[in-house]
Amino acid sequence: QRAKRIMLMRLKVPPAIAQFNSTIDKSQAASLLRLLKKYQPETQKDKKQRLVEMAEAKKNGEDMKTKKPVVIKFGLNHVTNLIEQKQAKLVVIAHDVDPIETVCWLPALCRKKDVPYCIIKSKARLGTLVHQSTATCVALTAVRQEDNAELSKLAESFKAQFNDNVEIRRRWGGGIMGQKSQHVTQRKEKAIQIEQAKKLGLSIA
Repeated sequence: QRAKRIMLMRLKVPPAIAQFNSTIDKSQAASLLRLLKKYQPETQKDKKQRLVEMAEAKKNGEDMKTKKPVVIKFGLNHVTNLIEQKQAKLVVIAHDVDPIETVCWLPALCRKKDVPYCIIKSKARLGTLVHQSTATCVALTAVRQEDNAELSKLAESFKAQFNDNVEIRRRWGGGIMGQKSQHVTQRKEKAIQIEQAKKLGLSIA
């Protein structure tokens, strides 16, 4: 992992992959996770309990009408379909998906379909929201009335920061050399400056 991290620092990284280094800040992440936690899907235990209750009610002749729950959607294929159908209101992508090729096209799709998206640190954080070890991306398709304003505010903020940000699509990453190489380059530059100064009859300290 360390070797890979250093390699990504040294080599030039194309914008499609370098964009995953631009993540939302702590305060944005806190407000986003607070909203997403309200719409966590039910656990296996809760689902089992609900089905047992429904079976009991049906056995007693009662008709239980249940509304479709409003929860966050996860799974790469599922989220992709929601974006393509323009049903997703907000898409959250993890920055450390490996291999990155599985999600590097997702921001472009979000921009094409005009769906607000953001990149957040840690796939494990997204995983805890959906009771998995990790999750590549999650999406919100709907929220309750009381959370509409908060979702709109986050969507507008992320749209300006990611969707409409042309710089993020053009900026290359990497190309950072190690300390030794930087010192060697600095020494070479200084030597060139001294040489040029000598030619011009100046003295550099």
